Amino acid sequence: MDLLILFKALILGVIEGLTEFLPISSTGHLILAGDLLNFNDEKGKVFEIAIQTGAILAVVWDYRVKLGGVVRGLPHDPAARRFVMNLFIAFVPIAALGLLFGKMIKAHLFAPVPVALAFIVGGLVIYWAERRKHLIRVHEVDDLRWPDALKLGLAQCFALIPGTSRSGATIIGGLFIGLSRKAAAEFSFFLAVPTLGVATVYDLVKHRDLLAWADLPMFAVGFVAAFISAALAVRLFIRFVATHDFTVFVIYRIVFGLVVLLTAYTGLVNWTVH
Repeated sequence: MDLLILFKALILGVIEGLTEFLPISSTGHLILAGDLLNFNDEKGKVFEIAIQTGAILAVVWDYRVKLGGVVRGLPHDPAARRFVMNLFIAFVPIAALGLLFGKMIKAHLFAPVPVALAFIVGGLVIYWAERRKHLIRVHEVDDLRWPDALKLGLAQCFALIPGTSRSGATIIGGLFIGLSRKAAAEFSFFLAVPTLGVATVYDLVKHRDLLAWADLPMFAVGFVAAFISAALAVRLFIRFVATHDFTVFVIYRIVFGLVVLLTAYTGLVNWTVH
């Protein structure tokens, strides 16, 4: 396989892993990076979905003790059953809306300029959330009840708009309803497993005619890069939220979005227009 293709796969894998669990939108970054790398055809879009499995497995690996305890406790532990039920409740809204509106959203919003606008608006929402007084009533993920899970699932639905950030929508939604930063961040990690897992399987099955054994090295490189970078990002992010707010992500999102809009307006970068 062409080494240039493998290099592009490596870059996109690293971007996926580093951005998937931070409130800065992995989908938005992949759309922009794919556009710059000329890796934005139909197969490229399937690739971007597929390498999410690397990021998912990074969470499973980092939280293997917690998740293993949940699996073993399902037959007899009410807390384990409540944890799984909360994930299911939070997953249902985005699954339903994704099926109903996913095709329309991809047709109209999966482009650099809409992504840049979502970056900026999302940054302003995070800024608003950070300026509010936080009344924390849920300190740990295990303390969540089903109404909290439903609200977090509804918040996650905003991530259907590329550039919004799935983790960002869930975390900021968590702050609004009284979760600690740690609890909100960890629940967004756990919720990523069914959300991204189902989306990946669905997309791969739907576009299986675009896949070929010759593409296996490309997918393998992206998968491994996403796994390693996501494992690093998750650990650092949990340490970060223990002592910091999200202001740095507000600045990053707004500056990044403005740069994309400026380059599009001036013609400095010939962004794809859908």
